[in-house]
Amino acid sequence: MPISTQEVEHRAASDAESIAWVDESDQLLGTLPRAELRERGLIGRGTYILLFNGEGELCVHRRTLSKAIYPGYWDVAAGGMVQGDETYAESAARELEEELGVSGVELTAHELFLFDQPGNRVWCAVFSAVWDGPLELQPEEVLEARFIPVQQALDESTTEPYCPDSVAALLRFLACRDNA
Repeated sequence: MPISTQEVEHRAASDAESIAWVDESDQLLGTLPRAELRERGLIGRGTYILLFNGEGELCVHRRTLSKAIYPGYWDVAAGGMVQGDETYAESAARELEEELGVSGVELTAHELFLFDQPGNRVWCAVFSAVWDGPLELQPEEVLEARFIPVQQALDESTTEPYCPDSVAALLRFLACRDNA
């Protein structure tokens, strides 16, 4: 599947976005372009929104092939990098609306954790929301989306390409929920 001109332009704009740059303790150090954070192996802030429907199924979506990391992978969370002038909650609301067209829902904050793998170092803020309305997919970032049982997503993540950072967010969410 070829990458559209629209996706290429979106990727270039995304790479230039000013992202919150933090240290290993999530202390703000400043802002840097997204591409520079990635190239230098620095840590940024990111949001991970687990979107459930009223029946408890999880929205999973497939990323476009133009994404800088995990292109074409399945993702169990909407979300993205926190811009320099945003809080985690502001970023989560913006990303959920941009990627899946969902706005005006209550976002529940769960926890922060450091995801640290080569090429993807990010302080992750995990949120959840419930939505039974239609999804409006952002064509530059999302190829397709569907709601499936959580266990199915976990099972698929062992045999299909799933984003490891969002799977980590889901596992942490489930562990906290089960221990509550």
